[in-house]
Amino acid sequence: MENTAHSDASTPPLHTTQPPRDFVSDPPPQPTMQAYSPATNEITRGGSNPLNDLKPDRVPPELKKVGSDWWAIFNPNVPRVLDVNLNLTLIHESVVCCVRFSPDGKYLATGAKRTTQIYDVKTGAIRCVLEDEGASKTDDLYIRSVCFSPDGKYLATALEDKKIRVWDIAKREIRIAFEGHTDDIYSLDFSRDGKFIVSGSADRTARIWDVATGTCKTLAITEPETTDACLTSVAISPDGRFVAAGSLDMLVRIWDIASGALVERLKGHKDSVYSVAFHPDGRGLVSGSLDKSLKYWDITSVLKEPTQTVVGLSESSTVASNSVPIVGAEEGGEMGSTCAVAFTGHTDYVLTVAVSPDGAWVASGSKDTGVQFWNPADAQAQVILHGHKNSVISIDLSPTGGVLASGSGDWFVRVWSYTTINQS
Repeated sequence: MENTAHSDASTPPLHTTQPPRDFVSDPPPQPTMQAYSPATNEITRGGSNPLNDLKPDRVPPELKKVGSDWWAIFNPNVPRVLDVNLNLTLIHESVVCCVRFSPDGKYLATGAKRTTQIYDVKTGAIRCVLEDEGASKTDDLYIRSVCFSPDGKYLATALEDKKIRVWDIAKREIRIAFEGHTDDIYSLDFSRDGKFIVSGSADRTARIWDVATGTCKTLAITEPETTDACLTSVAISPDGRFVAAGSLDMLVRIWDIASGALVERLKGHKDSVYSVAFHPDGRGLVSGSLDKSLKYWDITSVLKEPTQTVVGLSESSTVASNSVPIVGAEEGGEMGSTCAVAFTGHTDYVLTVAVSPDGAWVASGSKDTGVQFWNPADAQAQVILHGHKNSVISIDLSPTGGVLASGSGDWFVRVWSYTTINQS
């Protein structure tokens, strides 16, 4: 049964608090989906994705679920294997820029204007509200990103004052603050051992922060031809070896954390990349873009050759003797990574992506106000969720499985459950 928490809010502005970009409406594309064919080493087109065109009153009962202010429509072209429900509606006092589950899945952190809230995922009760009273009172200062430490005791937040604050949740106080970025910070990720935090910024750098000492290593974008390389999203690989970052220049970059070397650049998106997420096995990476698509990248070539670096883009120009950079390839990585799956079907910008802990599902949120679940095996959309009235800016899938959170420009956070249907 759905719960509603927090107080009333007035109609929010049409504002996404994302990296500088004109969010103009484009005509909806003819939706198609693409899947990778290993036999031909090419991306082949699959069936169409009709979900954005379907309305609840035109869909048979077995292909929809309808709530008081939300609905879900299942793809009629594939077997239905999921059930979904809306569990919680959490009302905020501003645009919600980010959502993140705790490692044990019991809590959800959300970032809005000036404050971070931590909710109990089962009840919707607020565990605590974190706000730095010493921050500027004259600016809006949205919380652009949040992430929990692996033990769940600390929460890192990125405010629009270029600082990272690491909060002791139990004490409701700042344990340490990191300064060094020269522009807004859009994304944070905690390493699985809790020793470092990675941040991505509009200043064209990602930084690796040592939580114990406060020192940092800078991963810079050095290409002189790049003029719009603001980093919008960062993610640490499950084994802690790599950092991936999406940027406004349409590329996804991967750095080796130990050496700081740039080891891969993935190209193929036709517009800015706003979100990246690793597959749990570390062999794949998902990206979401303003070109209205998602891509699943096979990065095993990088894993096989951990010492290689992209020629001319790092202080080291060493390349393994059996590996030649694929410079000039239309789609793929310069060190051999491939686009294994391409997902299209959203009718507006894809702003956020996530991968389920078992790797069975890719989820995405869009300016078209929908959240979609995709099967990465065949690029087919399983279901679209409609419960927001503005852009879906951030989603997260619980590390324990079965729960998705979505944050929006409509000032709402929705917490959804998803379960596999018994096919026997």
